Amino acid sequence: MKRIAVALVLCSLLQAASVSRVTITAVEDSFNRRLKALVPGEPYLLLGETHGVYLDAYGAVFTASVNLVEGPNVTPFRPSISPKDRADLRQRKLDRLPKLRDIMREALVVSAGMLDTVPANEQVVISVSLPRYHWEDTTGLPAQIVMQSTRNALVNLQVNPPTDQAVFLKTIRTREY
Repeated sequence: MKRIAVALVLCSLLQAASVSRVTITAVEDSFNRRLKALVPGEPYLLLGETHGVYLDAYGAVFTASVNLVEGPNVTPFRPSISPKDRADLRQRKLDRLPKLRDIMREALVVSAGMLDTVPANEQVVISVSLPRYHWEDTTGLPAQIVMQSTRNALVNLQVNPPTDQAVFLKTIRTREY
């Protein structure tokens, strides 16, 4: 009985070790490229780089921080932000959210194929934090979007792309906070 327990522990350790840092880095780089393409010409969109980690018996988790719109800042020369500028910033963020969601879904599906050493029943998760200005109207704007699914379900989406968007929405669990 002890030998079986030791064998199971060794197998689980080998499985965890099989998800290499090289693979995680490749997914990070892929997601960074997608996020940078969200709004070409805006260099401060991606705040830092995407970070990924493999959690044994759970799956792969990737996080990024994205500033959807560079807004005006309060300075000694501009002590307040006008209501029009606040409304414009909010609307521009609302306009970019659907594209960000699409990029996240696409990246999630593509990353599942890249993470071929992650067990099929484990999760692949992408989380994007959306920083806010202290003065902005955040009504209807999430501070974080989290998308996840099992790697197996995501690979199925990649192999058999659905024609109906509802299939994506059903397969990929999305939460916004």
